[in-house]
Amino acid sequence: MATRTFRVWRGDKDGGEFKEYTVETQPGMVVLDGIHRIQAEHAGDLAVRWNCKAGKCGSCSMEINGKPRLSCMTRLNSLPEGTITVQPLKTFPLIKDLVTDVKWNYEQNKRIPPLKPRAREADGHHRMMQEDVDRVQEFRKCIECFLCQDVCHVLRDHHKHDQFVGPRFMIRLAQLEMHPLDTEDRIPKIRKEFGSGWCNITRCCTEVCPEHIGITDNGIIPMKERVVDRYYDPIAWFFKKVFGASNK
Repeated sequence: MATRTFRVWRGDKDGGEFKEYTVETQPGMVVLDGIHRIQAEHAGDLAVRWNCKAGKCGSCSMEINGKPRLSCMTRLNSLPEGTITVQPLKTFPLIKDLVTDVKWNYEQNKRIPPLKPRAREADGHHRMMQEDVDRVQEFRKCIECFLCQDVCHVLRDHHKHDQFVGPRFMIRLAQLEMHPLDTEDRIPKIRKEFGSGWCNITRCCTEVCPEHIGITDNGIIPMKERVVDRYYDPIAWFFKKVFGASNK
């Protein structure tokens, strides 16, 4: 029977090390299956977060062979032969083994002004063009696995958590800003508080998204363009100087 060796990070915020475990494998197994087998046969105290095992809850995010992935959607036969290295997400504080503290993300979400719909029409209904609805539907597919946050170099390498909300919440902002009923003005906050200028469009977040959302092209770039149109457009600058118009 086939076997695979897993090199798994074991430890907590005070330190740790990689340990190797060899388990039997079967066709169709995913990395999370291997982790569960390690728990059952070798390390019952191995900590791992998971829930649906169907790629829809985002709970089982981890780094597999150095790449942020969902462990429940990464088949063993899709990985190169040899040892499989599994470790926690680098961008967030470690709790234990493969589990990280991602509460920072939920704190960012609370900072975003919610939908502020325009008044209903005279007959009491809202009306929207279907193409406007379709534009924001893509962003609603996000499962908050935070793989895009993990791979974002602004957060991962430069630790600008106090200046940039990250790709997931730039998508959240785009979802609201592009909503056909929304009247809230978030552009000043996108520029200053949420740090749109920090993203330099490497598209690494788009590459790891399990829902194949066009994070960079469809969300972040349009938000950056709106900031530029308001604050850096030369015609707008001219009118501001001449007529004293102010940006919010």
